[in-house]
Amino acid sequence: MATLNQIREGFSEAWDSVLDGWQKLYRRAAGALTRFIPGKKHSDEAQELEVRSSGWGVLAAEVYDDDEQVIVRLEVPGMEKEDFDLEVVNDYLVVRGEKRLERERKEGQYHITECAYGSFERVIPLPEEVQPDKAKASYRKGILRVELPKSENSRRRKIDVAVK
Repeated sequence: MATLNQIREGFSEAWDSVLDGWQKLYRRAAGALTRFIPGKKHSDEAQELEVRSSGWGVLAAEVYDDDEQVIVRLEVPGMEKEDFDLEVVNDYLVVRGEKRLERERKEGQYHITECAYGSFERVIPLPEEVQPDKAKASYRKGILRVELPKSENSRRRKIDVAVK
């Protein structure tokens, strides 16, 4: 039979493991957590569902840095390209939009709502200085892709070094 100290040690090890897992999850997802607030007024039924499904949601992003540009990919399914407002402020890409609720049927009720709806703003840090006036964006299959050419000062230069 286990002693009280053995039970305490086992509980402490289990708790440390759970805490470590939550901390790893937080570090990976902290930037992706995005606040959704209820958008423009819709029908009463749609507004009620949108209010219930607003709150925190995840908009996962990838930032890729190559020699010439910074590429940002953001997962935002269920939107149209016209729904986005993009802006570069200092060293951040600011993505704003509104994910609208679209009813698939007139009858029935939602029992589980895990999708987030409403207005959102996601701020993504950029690793290099970019030229915002030359940025290009596209939206396809739920992925927003933003290509931001680097400023001349930020571009990597190849320098040949002679070995003696």
